[in-house]
Amino acid sequence: YLMRNPLGSYECKLCLTLHTNEANYLAHTQGKKHQAGLAKRAAMEKKRAALEGKGAAAGPMPLTGSSGAAAKDQALRVRIGRPGYEVTKSRDPTTKQRCLTFYLHYPEVDDPASVQPRHRFMSAYEQRVESPPDGRYQYLLVACDPYETVAFKVPAEPIDRGEGRFVTNWDREEKRFTLTFYYLNPKDEGEAVDAMEIG
Repeated sequence: YLMRNPLGSYECKLCLTLHTNEANYLAHTQGKKHQAGLAKRAAMEKKRAALEGKGAAAGPMPLTGSSGAAAKDQALRVRIGRPGYEVTKSRDPTTKQRCLTFYLHYPEVDDPASVQPRHRFMSAYEQRVESPPDGRYQYLLVACDPYETVAFKVPAEPIDRGEGRFVTNWDREEKRFTLTFYYLNPKDEGEAVDAMEIG
């Protein structure tokens, strides 16, 4: 339960206490509060194992006590790794718009009819992987159970949401998700802003 925070002090994740050094933390582990927390944690794991009917083979219970079937399903779900993917860049011959197409392969999806991959764009300031955040980029996230969520770093430029310019497709037979989008040309971007100001 020991964790060192960015300030150089130590935290006990079980008791949510701060300690100035390791010796202080070790002394805390012998104390009444930490021992009571360990006993409470062991009782929760035993109760969970009894509810699941798996005996002592069940894994440790999550530290956050969340209730509900959805939270329980989320905790028990096993991730099987990242999907295979291909990315192609192209340009529309008539409008000269830049285009990105993402092909993600999910061969281990059990029931493709009941699963639909989801996507969303995340700004550089929302993510916590790269520090400091670079405002010139955004992230395209794609998620599909039981795979890990993958993110693609793409330029943070306006995207054309017009007819046929932002397309997604989930091929259930091939178990392949395709996402294609076009960036607005700088002159189109100006026209879109003008239209928004007028309307």
